[in-house]
Amino acid sequence: MLNRRKLLVAGGAAVGSALLLPKGLKDPSASASGITPIGDPHGPKLYDRTVRPHVKVPEFTVPMPVPRVLSPFKGDPDIDFYRVPIRPANVEVLPGVQSPLLTYDGGFVGPTIKAKTGRPVSVTFTNQLSEAANVHLHGGHVLPQDDGHPMDVIAPGGSRSYAYPNTQQGATLWYHDHSHHNEARHVYHGLHGFYLIEDPAEQSLGLPSGQYDVPIMLRDVLIDESGNLVDGAEPDQVNTLLANGKSQPYFQVAARKYRFRLLNAAIHRQFNLNLGGVPMIQIASDGGLLPAPVSRTEIQLTAAERVEIVVDFSRFPVGTQIVLGDTIGPVLRFDVVRTASDTSRVPSTLRPLPALPRATVTRDIRLSFDVSGPVPVGLINGKPYDPARADIQIKRGTTEIWNVTNADPIEFDAAHNFHMHLVQFRVLSRDGGPPTLNDMGRKDTVSLPPTKSVQVQATFGDYLGRYAYHCHFLEHSALGMMGQMEIVA
Repeated sequence: MLNRRKLLVAGGAAVGSALLLPKGLKDPSASASGITPIGDPHGPKLYDRTVRPHVKVPEFTVPMPVPRVLSPFKGDPDIDFYRVPIRPANVEVLPGVQSPLLTYDGGFVGPTIKAKTGRPVSVTFTNQLSEAANVHLHGGHVLPQDDGHPMDVIAPGGSRSYAYPNTQQGATLWYHDHSHHNEARHVYHGLHGFYLIEDPAEQSLGLPSGQYDVPIMLRDVLIDESGNLVDGAEPDQVNTLLANGKSQPYFQVAARKYRFRLLNAAIHRQFNLNLGGVPMIQIASDGGLLPAPVSRTEIQLTAAERVEIVVDFSRFPVGTQIVLGDTIGPVLRFDVVRTASDTSRVPSTLRPLPALPRATVTRDIRLSFDVSGPVPVGLINGKPYDPARADIQIKRGTTEIWNVTNADPIEFDAAHNFHMHLVQFRVLSRDGGPPTLNDMGRKDTVSLPPTKSVQVQATFGDYLGRYAYHCHFLEHSALGMMGQMEIVA
């Protein structure tokens, strides 16, 4: 997690002042529809510890909602069509408190889109905000014009249709804003939602399904006494944990198996999740099912990562309460309220991973901050993001190994993580040692603690064009910690 005070002091900026960006870059805290953001002359200032947070809500007093599933407005024999407005809305995040947000169709968690492997989807987003926005399908294998390029935005009043071919296996993906310099603020204020690819090849496995297959978006927030979301705060201030947009809610379950799709949609926080020793059977990661289930009692989830777990509540009598916790406190409570029949199972074999092709290229990718000026600038291999520059050219169909390093010195205490667009990759090693349990399966996002490195391997398939790779602590990418790869014939 970014320690803003250390970085600002290192960069020469005064703690307590508004964030100053390099000359020519738009202020990422510029005003948005209905929001009084950090940086507004009449609002609270960045790093201002005089911000008065809202009164803490008692734990487990509100139910956790399940994001609604969007229905296509038209379904042709070969494609499903959806419409989603991008609009401001007042939403009750804390009980009885209306918070002005930026939303996909009015919810703090946007509507869930359920797609099927092999069936294309078209989603038309209409921007009803007073500023530009866009949409990136995180984890999606799509053409470059449909990837939500950081500079390819939807103007206020405009619309854009994104084509998603869904040629990949079943997986928990998500969609979020990726408009450069504004991505952190837009996602923090609510521009995020689930995109679930359901794979007919998984049906024979017998995993929990239907109402027992539940997506859960985890994130954090700081809400001031007026109900406004405060961005740019010190990490220890952003301490209200949300599950599907509610503060420390409860969720009623039957005494049977459930499949939970966990997503970390925070812009910085890493979750360290546990059920107080109750086994969590991990069945999938970012890119879909693992080869075999793995029983875990703690799961680390960095920003933008996903894991899927099965929890069997049948071992507990009705009336039992089980808390999903993080290192800073409870996140969500499961209340066992009834019995239910259960024909679902977790088979010993899920989905084999194919053998890795031979890599023909090895690259070094270094994420760091330049603190020589008045404010830190994000860098990859010593350069800030330039949309006109292709940092890497990759031949279509080839396989590469990337050695990705958090190159900031230990005294910065600045964690990063790494996300690659277009493809899923496999983690080969960490600091020359074996991958961790958090690195299993097909991945598109991995954590990078201070001074650490990870080695990943990816195959770049059939699409040509330019795609981003970046730190998914979104304030870091907003400050330039992003590169661009060009896939060529």
